[in-house]
Amino acid sequence: MGPEHADEVLEIHRLGIDEGDATFETAPPAWEHFDATKLPGHRHVALDGAGTVLGWVAAVPVSDRCVYAGVVEHSVYVHPRARGRGVGAALLGALIASTEAAGIWTVQSGVFPENTGSLALHRRAGFRIVGTRERVGRHHGVWRDVVLIERRSPVVGREAPAGG
Repeated sequence: MGPEHADEVLEIHRLGIDEGDATFETAPPAWEHFDATKLPGHRHVALDGAGTVLGWVAAVPVSDRCVYAGVVEHSVYVHPRARGRGVGAALLGALIASTEAAGIWTVQSGVFPENTGSLALHRRAGFRIVGTRERVGRHHGVWRDVVLIERRSPVVGREAPAGG
């Protein structure tokens, strides 16, 4: 994902926001903020044959504490017209490959329980439900629950402890 994809990425983000079950955000950020906050090696776009962005995935660190260096939080958005065509699965596959290559052992996210399509997509990609954070935030004046999901790498972070 690069600046040449900015307009389409932010438009897909806006479409997800407008649907009401993708995020607490009420508007997409400016590209400069988006670009500055997403980890450069862990943001990908899916393109069709004409180079049009069909969807995107990006990750941010969960903390600046060194013990959490191997944990990221991600977002994945697919254009409504491209859903059901494997775009989300391809994007999550690219994210998993890039994070594991970088030594990241946990990819997590929070998903509204009403977003059943996203929960099913993530389950197929190896994510599990950790729990539900009840009434964690207000969205358009309504308290919303968030389902915490994560994927633990089967290869990263499984090294034997020193001396053992």
